[in-house]
Amino acid sequence: MTRLTANDFDPEVMKLFDQYVHGQLDRRGFLNQAGRYAVGGATAATLLSALSPSFAAQMVAPTDTRITATFVEVPSPQGYGTLRGYLVQPVNAKGKLPTVLVVHENRGLNPHIEDVARRVALEGFVAFAPDALFPLGGYPGDEDKARALFAKLDQTKTRADFVAAAQYLKAHPKGTGKVGVVGFCYGGGIANYLPTVMPDLNAAVAFYGAQPPAAEVPKIKTPMQIHDAEKDERIRAGWPAYEAALKAAGTQYQYFLYPGTEHGFNNDTTPRYDEAAARLAWQRTIEFFKTRLGA
Repeated sequence: MTRLTANDFDPEVMKLFDQYVHGQLDRRGFLNQAGRYAVGGATAATLLSALSPSFAAQMVAPTDTRITATFVEVPSPQGYGTLRGYLVQPVNAKGKLPTVLVVHENRGLNPHIEDVARRVALEGFVAFAPDALFPLGGYPGDEDKARALFAKLDQTKTRADFVAAAQYLKAHPKGTGKVGVVGFCYGGGIANYLPTVMPDLNAAVAFYGAQPPAAEVPKIKTPMQIHDAEKDERIRAGWPAYEAALKAAGTQYQYFLYPGTEHGFNNDTTPRYDEAAARLAWQRTIEFFKTRLGA
């Protein structure tokens, strides 16, 4: 079966889907507007189904014998009190390892992000992927329900939970004390945010994430790596001001723009996935972490 890509959909459908994913358009609104682009026997509902994530295939299976994975709970007194996350470690590690915080999109800790955490661990890191939805019962197993739950979070508390998660990694007995963060979409925004409040963070990688206010950028002492999609007008609109602030602050950063790609191009569970761009971005991410955190 041929895998669908973003090129199989009208560009306007892709824009509508991006609005839907980010809560700017509800399900009914998407279906009403996408219907005009449904051709060849397709319907708006089949378009939405085709664009929605499928978690059937994963790059690293949960049962992979090269890793150990478990769920742990961590105190977060400034956040929701307790956070829960997926902790993954390579089994053949000798000595302590650098650590990486993996931050999900706006649907909580779904199977895709668990897979990403396992990929990080196989590169020689202790990986920890918290679930921001834990205070509301955790990822519900349904992307629409997860998105609706996500909107109910108190972001001040949720951000504090991610700070607590990074501090947990910094003190982890199997860690070297060096911590990096990688995030996607909402998580990319967290990857951009954490260095503004954690000057001792050692590396941050943001995939198509919202940028912090320019006034906060001088606080960033962390080397940054940023990946954006060419067709992601919403996120790219904030880049010029962010770049100017990074330059003015003297912050070390790398910026990569991937031609022809959509927001979410690294997520291999949807047609927005771009295999070539994702492979290159992942290679750059791991090299960056190995350079900044040690391997």
